[in-house]
Amino acid sequence: MGRQISILVIEDEEAIREGLIDVLVFHKYAVDSAATGPEGLEKALTGKFDLILLDIMLPGMDGYEICDRIRAEDRKQPIIMLTAKTSDDEIIHGLKLGADDYVPKPFSIQQLVLRIEAVLRRSEVGIEQARTINLGNVEIDTENLTGRNGSEEITFTRREIELLSYLAQHPDRPISREELLLKVWGYARNLDIETRTVDIHIAKLRRKIEADPKAPENLVTVRGAGYRLVTAGS
Repeated sequence: MGRQISILVIEDEEAIREGLIDVLVFHKYAVDSAATGPEGLEKALTGKFDLILLDIMLPGMDGYEICDRIRAEDRKQPIIMLTAKTSDDEIIHGLKLGADDYVPKPFSIQQLVLRIEAVLRRSEVGIEQARTINLGNVEIDTENLTGRNGSEEITFTRREIELLSYLAQHPDRPISREELLLKVWGYARNLDIETRTVDIHIAKLRRKIEADPKAPENLVTVRGAGYRLVTAGS
C-alpha cells in the first residue's frame, strides 16, 4: 500500500472543522487540525503535510499571515484557502501570498474534494519545465522559484512557475483558461467548477514580470482565446 496522504485543516468553526475531518477521513486521508491561527501555524511549520486547508478568519492570527509565514519557509507547500471573503482584492491578496487555490464559503463537499484532488494531483505530477525562462527584461530560475529583473530579485510560488512553464512550452499559440485548469491545476476535463484562480494568478504574475502590468508585453491576453507568454526569441 502507498503512503497515506496527510492534510492539515486550520478552521476555527467547530462544526465546519469536524465536518471537514469526517469527509477527509472518509476519503482515506490522514487528517490533523487546528482551531486557532497560532496553533495552525505551529503545526504547519513543524509537521509535514501534503496539503493545508486554511481558513482566513481565525482567532489569534489570520490565514493571510499564516500563508505568508508558511511561504517564507516553504514555497512548494500546497495550500487551499477557505474564505467567506469573495471580492477580487481579498482573493488576490490570498493568492498573492502563495495559496494554490481558494474555495469560497459556503461550499459543497463534492466541489471541495474535487479541488483537493486537483491540487494534490498537480503537486505529484508537476510540469515539465526548462531550467530558465528568459523574457528579455526578466530571467526566471524555475528550479529555485526565483527571477531577476536587473538588480531586483523576484520570488515565485511553485504554481506560478508551473503556469509560466506551461505557457513557455507553447509560445506559438494562446492557451485557454480551460486548458490551464486542466494542465496546470489538474482539474478534470469538463469539471463544472466556477473559479477565477487562473485570472488572479495571471494578474499577480503581471505585477512581478511586467514593467506596466496594465499594458503587459510578456504575458499577454489574446482576446477570446486565452493567454500567451512572449519569451525572448519567440
